[in-house]
Amino acid sequence: MGMLLFVFTEAMLFAGMISAHVIVRSRSAGMMWPPYGQPRLPVVETAFNTGALLASGVVLAMAHLAFRSGSAKAASLVLVSALLGAVFVVFQGVEWAALIREGLTLQSSSYGSFFYLIVGTHALHAVAALGGLAWAWSGLRRGRLTASQLGTVEVLWYFVVLVWPFLYARVYL
Repeated sequence: MGMLLFVFTEAMLFAGMISAHVIVRSRSAGMMWPPYGQPRLPVVETAFNTGALLASGVVLAMAHLAFRSGSAKAASLVLVSALLGAVFVVFQGVEWAALIREGLTLQSSSYGSFFYLIVGTHALHAVAALGGLAWAWSGLRRGRLTASQLGTVEVLWYFVVLVWPFLYARVYL
């Protein structure tokens, strides 16, 4: 229940950031968005990252089913889910480094500020949830993870996975 409350409050955090983004972007009507001189976001590359993240959620659902049936595959599936999530985080980091080299920073424009605020907040959540997946994987390997503990980690990871397509659509497209 605690994780569900946490996820609800975090959903409100993202809703607030997206609302602010929509307001600022709408005020630039008649002006270019992104502003002149700012790089375009890598839509196609990030679509690949999005696919890895969504696949991670599917694999975690498979891990849940394996855990419920008592299969030893659950630990391997949680590990695969975490690795796919790590691919997402690493490639987002590579994307950030490239955008910074191209001149998109927190100070370069409101476009850059919102990009790093929204995507960075999601990245922090993804890294924390990856820690949870690593903990769950370790517990599964030792045979000490309960269904409730796995469910708690799943709620956080599914939040990270499911909020991303909305952020991608709003910020990148």
